[in-house]
Amino acid sequence: MLTFRTNPVEDALSSNRVINVLFILESEKKPVSTYVLMYYPVTKRAAVFDIPGELGLLLSRINRVDRIDSIYDPSRIGAYQAEIEKLLGIEFTFSVVITKENLIPIVDLLEGIEIFIPSSVSYREDEELILFPSGMTVLDGDKASLYATYSLPYEDREMEVFRRQRFFLGFLNRIIQMNDRLKNPEAAKLFFSFFKTSMTRRTMTQLFDEFVFIDTDRTNIQSVTGNLREVSGQMLIIPHWDGNLVKEVIRQTLATLTRDVREQVREYTLTVEVLNGTAVNGLAGRTAEMLRSFGYDVISIGNADRNNYEETAVIYRAADEKMVRDFAGIIRCGNIQQEFTQYEEDDQSREYRADLTLLIGRNFNGRYVTGN
Repeated sequence: MLTFRTNPVEDALSSNRVINVLFILESEKKPVSTYVLMYYPVTKRAAVFDIPGELGLLLSRINRVDRIDSIYDPSRIGAYQAEIEKLLGIEFTFSVVITKENLIPIVDLLEGIEIFIPSSVSYREDEELILFPSGMTVLDGDKASLYATYSLPYEDREMEVFRRQRFFLGFLNRIIQMNDRLKNPEAAKLFFSFFKTSMTRRTMTQLFDEFVFIDTDRTNIQSVTGNLREVSGQMLIIPHWDGNLVKEVIRQTLATLTRDVREQVREYTLTVEVLNGTAVNGLAGRTAEMLRSFGYDVISIGNADRNNYEETAVIYRAADEKMVRDFAGIIRCGNIQQEFTQYEEDDQSREYRADLTLLIGRNFNGRYVTGN
């Protein structure tokens, strides 16, 4: 009987498929951070999604709504992986688990990770004072392991998420920078031994060879978002629109990753202003959160000049028309207007405006414009 072994990386390259990799940083047998890296070899584009541990889902394994990380089993991550695949509507090509303990030698093999720390941090752990000075710094293995996993009761949740996301991108960037050195047989064998994965060493080497094309400076991490609700005594993030929004964001992301590079679409993120032209309190903020999940840079939210606009409008200025139409398509808005504003070249009073304004009217239901 003949057995033919296939290489998943080579299969993905030959069939022009997106490579989806699940990265899990584990501490005390629970995931501290979970990221999905989507990479398309043809265009060399990548996207990353953050899966919060407190994401609330109806988990098939236990048949109740609970935190997604409640079903995590470090010896068999299949159930956890399956729930994330169902949530996103994709299948993973590979999965990689790194424990807090193994992160130390991995980072030391990478000769440290460069991280920008916006504000200095100090706290005590096991009677030891831990210090992280502000500014650009290189973390060794011990410091990196602490920085990526610590949690303080007084730290803002958004800042904690942002810190860990920046760390992951810094970690990925360092692997890319050190890729050639890691091909040394002895270094490769040692490096590979610290990862828990079904990949062979050869497959991981080929995968990291592909990742060298990723521009981490232009790779944003998008978080799976939702409404914060109390369920059975704990606060959970319930995905918007029963998880349908997440799947649509993934579809949009896949379309961007796989778009033909010959189209020469500008690598640019539209800046957006969201104005609430209705009497519904908080609608601008909720809409801004939804737009950010699609990767848009919402720089301003507020109320319109009145609260009785009937029609929702997308008003754009100096922005690419195709990108504006793509934006409007996300909320199914057919009312697209261009604003022309004349300025003198030496006009010092000119204020920066977003590329486009979303003016919310009564025909917007929080997700789509209705009655178009």
